[in-house]
Amino acid sequence: MSEQLTEHEEVSADPDAPTAGLSRRSFVGALGVVAAGGLLAACSGDDDDSVSSGTEATGDSGPAATTGDADLDEALQASDLPEIEWDLATSWPIVLDTIYGGAEFFASRVSALTGGRFTINAAPGGELVPALEILQSVQTGAVQAGHTASYYYVGIDPITQLSTAIPFGMNARGHISWMYEGGGLELTQAAFRDRFGVVNFPAGNTGCQMGGWFNKEINSVDDLGGLRMRIPGMGGQALEKLGVSVQVIPGGEIYQSLETGAIDAAEWVGPYDDLNQEFNKVTQFYYYPGWWEPGPSLDVYFPADEFDSLPQEYQEVLASAAAHSYTQMLAKYDTLNPPALATIKEGDITVLPFPDDVMEASAGAVQEILDENAASDAGYKEILDSYQAYQAGLGPWFGLAEKAMLDFLAE
Repeated sequence: MSEQLTEHEEVSADPDAPTAGLSRRSFVGALGVVAAGGLLAACSGDDDDSVSSGTEATGDSGPAATTGDADLDEALQASDLPEIEWDLATSWPIVLDTIYGGAEFFASRVSALTGGRFTINAAPGGELVPALEILQSVQTGAVQAGHTASYYYVGIDPITQLSTAIPFGMNARGHISWMYEGGGLELTQAAFRDRFGVVNFPAGNTGCQMGGWFNKEINSVDDLGGLRMRIPGMGGQALEKLGVSVQVIPGGEIYQSLETGAIDAAEWVGPYDDLNQEFNKVTQFYYYPGWWEPGPSLDVYFPADEFDSLPQEYQEVLASAAAHSYTQMLAKYDTLNPPALATIKEGDITVLPFPDDVMEASAGAVQEILDENAASDAGYKEILDSYQAYQAGLGPWFGLAEKAMLDFLAE
């Protein structure tokens, strides 16, 4: 899915500015609106309030939707809260009802929670600013909000990868648990404020992605040599170490590149989005898993000065809407991917796992990159150490009861 960018001038920020955060109670309430499998269990706490979905409009009497925080809901009824309208630039074409739809969902939640007083207008990639310049555009204040994948900007700063996903890292459930219960959000928000002058919140997740579409069978790591593959980001950097000729191609050009033979392989997202792009019509093999994106999180961005100038109630609304959007997108993908995969399997496509030696070599290459980045950037190392320690703690638990259940059900 990712699109890697080249170096771009950064905007300095005030390192002493406070880090934006969502109260644990508000976050739990937002998650409660959408029951996205085990995510609730991973993120719930003792201090949550009761919550309803509250999607019905109630006219001029105030917002029907609830944040899950009774005190915040009451505060949002104040008559002196301002009317605000922001534009939300995204990296997504409008045809992606999953990811672009997630940006629209976020915007609709903000409006619902504020009774229409805070309006956010989502726009598809390229309409307001270039689709792959969301971070830069929010930095400079060209737009008041952005919805993107942070690892698109590893060419600006490798630390952006850590907000989205680490290859061979945690799944969506582990990632959001680390963010809200393991200190990940505080660390990444501090880094984004300091380096970019931006406030970021996780606001979507695709779940584990597929390994992509290939026009040749991969029987061993030797078959990667000379392969022309569309795969940017850290996954692409790792495969370059294994001999792949990495191509950075926008999503809208992948089909044509595969059809003409300009590339031999490409990764995008997963069955639903891939089927909509019709990659199955111009390839033979569909590989899994997408080890470079085991649970990639999408982010919303706001200029730090714009965010800080908002009433506290509106700051909490943005955070609550982002948390709800995270579970909504994940639930949508988990609903749409299974039938899409069944459709793909009914065709002439061969669905295969990557060979063990490819997985092992790729994991080794990823670790080299992580070590190199950590050695040259103390801030990167601090976030990486936190992430990997949290992942190590989850491993024994996920690998015991949950793996046993999955293995039994798969038999």
